[in-house]
Parts: sequence; C-alpha cells; structure tokens
Amino acid sequence: MTVVAFDFDGTLSDSEMTVLLGNRCGVAEEMAEITERAMNDEIGYAESLRERAALLEDLPRADARAAFEEVVLRPGAADLIETLNDAGVTTAILTGGFERGVAAALEREDVSVDHVVANRLPMENDRLTGAVEGPLIEGTKDDALEDLASDVGVALEETVAIGDGANDLPMLEVAGLAVGFEPKPAVEPHCDVVVTTMAEAHETLVDEAVLESR
Repeated sequence: MTVVAFDFDGTLSDSEMTVLLGNRCGVAEEMAEITERAMNDEIGYAESLRERAALLEDLPRADARAAFEEVVLRPGAADLIETLNDAGVTTAILTGGFERGVAAALEREDVSVDHVVANRLPMENDRLTGAVEGPLIEGTKDDALEDLASDVGVALEETVAIGDGANDLPMLEVAGLAVGFEPKPAVEPHCDVVVTTMAEAHETLVDEAVLESR
C-alpha cells in the first residue's frame, strides 16, 4: 500500500484561493504578492497566511461562497486521483488552503480523496472575521504526512508527496518520493522528480510510485 499526498493550490489546482477571495474585495494584487513571497520562502507561511486572511475581513458569506465555487482542478487531475483510488492507493490533500474550496473543486469533478487536511476561514454574522483556523497554519505538512502514514500503517518511505511551494518542503523532504509540480526555485533542489503537467504526474505516480510499490 502507498500514500500519495497532494498539495492543492498550485498543484492539483492552478487556482489560488486567497487571490480568488481577494478579487471579491479588491485586494487580489496584495494577496498574490504575499503568496509569491511565501512560496519562494521569503516570508514564513503562517505569517503570510494570517496577513492574507486579515485582508479578507468583512467579506460577505455569499462572496466567499462564490469565490470557492471558482476553484477548479487542473485538467487530468481528477483522472489521476481516480486511477490512484482504483489502484488501492490512499490519496490525500494536505493544503494550507481552505476546506470549502477543495470540497467545491472535488465535487465539481465527482471525485474524492481519502483524506483532506486543510484550513478554515471563520465567520461571524455572515462575514469573514479576518482570522484563519486549522492544522496547517503553524503545523507543517511533514507532521500531517507522518500522522497520515501512521494512521494507515505505512512507512514514510512508502509515501509520495507532490507540491510546488516552500510550505510543501517539509513533506517533500520526509516522503519516500518527492515530486515537484512546476516547483519554485527554492523547492526544486529538494525534489526527486519534477513534472509540469498532470500527464507527467500520472506517468510518475502511477508507473513509478504505484507499480513499483506492488
């Protein structure tokens, strides 16, 4: 058995949830700048996430819901997940993004994963508070991957992680196979394999990770 853990924003999806939310209140450019600094390891991820969430304070629930409905999977991502699921692989999404956006994208493609570890944007009076909650703010993806591997009885050496940004580095460094999806410059040296399309990811994950583990 193998665990394949995906990052979401920038990997399974080319959407950036905080930017989509920022578009709804006119702060998308500020969001994108903070995100880029974080993905290039120029600013701590927790700090960057809190800064971005603060910019969303008072965004109405309806606007937040509409933004999450814009989150989509990359072409071929749903097929890859389904292939891994059919092969008996435990699939997971470990993301600093938000549960509602992940759920909306998966539901649109009628596909599911076994585990989702993500953050949340709390609301009061039908508006975002400007805060952020969840396990992947201060917590890191290596801990999440280790917990997942333990839960399903798999050694870390049997896991695969795929991501693109600096906050993915912890899980890429502990996984048995580290796959970079168009990785940032600070991330690429830590990847065993680099892919730029879901077709390439399919070949790597299915042909190498799955078949070799059987």
